[in-house]
Amino acid sequence: MYSVGDYVVCGNKGVCRVDNIASLDIAGPEPEDYYILKPVYSQGSTVYISIDSADEKLRAVLSKKEADKLVKSIPKVNVIIVENDKQLEGEYKSCIRSNDATDLVKLLKTIHQRREARFAAGRKETALDAKYMRMAGDYLFGELAISLNIPREEVEGYIDNTISK
Repeated sequence: MYSVGDYVVCGNKGVCRVDNIASLDIAGPEPEDYYILKPVYSQGSTVYISIDSADEKLRAVLSKKEADKLVKSIPKVNVIIVENDKQLEGEYKSCIRSNDATDLVKLLKTIHQRREARFAAGRKETALDAKYMRMAGDYLFGELAISLNIPREEVEGYIDNTISK
């Protein structure tokens, strides 16, 4: 169970702060207890998650120790291997839906590798890669910023510095 003020990762909303816990009658005749979440990087929106389904939709933000361990493991994280590009979007979606930071790293590494290969061949990045790169980057860097207590715009530099040591 989370408390008011806790940071959580909520699927397609990224990092959220638990703003309140309240009994609401949103989904039926009987009131249910809900987490009322405020996305950290998407001002003006509110997310309501039933406490009964929270285990499937929410997870705690990585601790500083877990975030450092994840960053140091980036060089060892495997990329996505598919037989043809038609399978890519399914794999990308799977990584996003998993709500797992390591899967986001895998996705970002895969897209970065594909991007570099396309640029080397004189081609542009695909719209699919650009879309998922932006999405995965937003989610991962947002979480790492909270976990490491650094501004979001410094996360990439932090990763580069940590990996290059």
